[in-house]
Amino acid sequence: MTAQQIAVPDLVDPKSHLDHDMIEVWRRLRAEEPVYRHPAAAGRPGFWVISRHDDVARILRDDERFTSERGNVLATMLQGGDTGAGRMLAVTDGRHHTDLRSLLLQAFAPRALKDVTLRVRGLVRTLLTEAAERGECDFAKDIASVIPLETICDLLAVPVSDRREVLRLTKSALASDYESPGSDVDRMARGEILLYFTDLLRQRRRRPGTDPISLMATAEVGGRRLGDDDIVLNCYSLIMGGDETSRLSMIGAVRALVENPDQWRALKNREVTVESAGEEVLRWTTPTMHFGRSALVDVPVGERTIASGDLVTLWFTSANRDERAFSEPDRFDLSRSPNKHLSLGYGRHFCLGAHLGRVEINAMLDGLRTFVDDIEQTGPGRHIYSNFLSGMSSLPVTLKAAPARGADWQE
Repeated sequence: MTAQQIAVPDLVDPKSHLDHDMIEVWRRLRAEEPVYRHPAAAGRPGFWVISRHDDVARILRDDERFTSERGNVLATMLQGGDTGAGRMLAVTDGRHHTDLRSLLLQAFAPRALKDVTLRVRGLVRTLLTEAAERGECDFAKDIASVIPLETICDLLAVPVSDRREVLRLTKSALASDYESPGSDVDRMARGEILLYFTDLLRQRRRRPGTDPISLMATAEVGGRRLGDDDIVLNCYSLIMGGDETSRLSMIGAVRALVENPDQWRALKNREVTVESAGEEVLRWTTPTMHFGRSALVDVPVGERTIASGDLVTLWFTSANRDERAFSEPDRFDLSRSPNKHLSLGYGRHFCLGAHLGRVEINAMLDGLRTFVDDIEQTGPGRHIYSNFLSGMSSLPVTLKAAPARGADWQE
């Protein structure tokens, strides 16, 4: 069977990911054309689509034959490249990537995040107990949107008065609540985020603190100081990455728990650990659908050859349900082990904020089983439109308070 018979939709169109049964599309691609050539269209180039877990992982760790410096998401790759290439951590390779990552890890290492972890758990407790007292809430807006943004803004020392606007901009930059957002809304949002952090950087240069922005402003990377543009681009990357993955995973977790009451009972009755549950939430929700690379030389992958210069997209949303890597991949199983999902990436570009994201997701799961007795979805919710992110921007639910709240909670 050819890819045409598989009927692969236009993966560039955000609407495709909602209008088609993508689980079935990915299943058939993995089985019949795991290295698929997506056709060029409307003035944009074609690109390779990699759908099997092992192939995705192999390319992610292959820094010799593939590069991130020509863009790592469809939106920039199809436009000819990323303006942050060679400067922003996510689209930088080689020694500069290693040096910059080492600097930023000082702020994102588990030891450095000890106090942040305590604040996350305190915030989770407050939000969940207040929501349970009210009864009905929009879990996406009232809870999941608050925790990761507050946390990353705490790390970056973003003033509290600015945070609501920062959230609005991050949501607009990579996805939309609507099928047809206004013209250039995403581009304008990205520009506003960059301008915001340009102003914040000026303040930190005058009065540096201990946050990552101050760290980049005062330290040397590879024997030189980072320029303003480099720092601002990395601030953009940190705020986007620090918000989206955790937020969309939390929303998806609650939806999955509602749809799988046996797993809610397993979590509630402490039959599974929050660590195991958190990994399955990341696999199941896969909030980042793909990352991209460009081939530096001709590379054989499976039965195909990717030519030097070709664009390659690596689809986590398919790899995380690969029958070759997971037993019963279409089952939500909070006790799944092993769980070698790729939701946080792999290789040198493994998510810088992986530990922080896990802290947030696990704190939410622990809070749900501690402070909430039952969850009921009260409306259909709303999916986001994106070819990069997957998840919901609205999820109305009723949370019923647990009778003995907080007995097993530690902060």
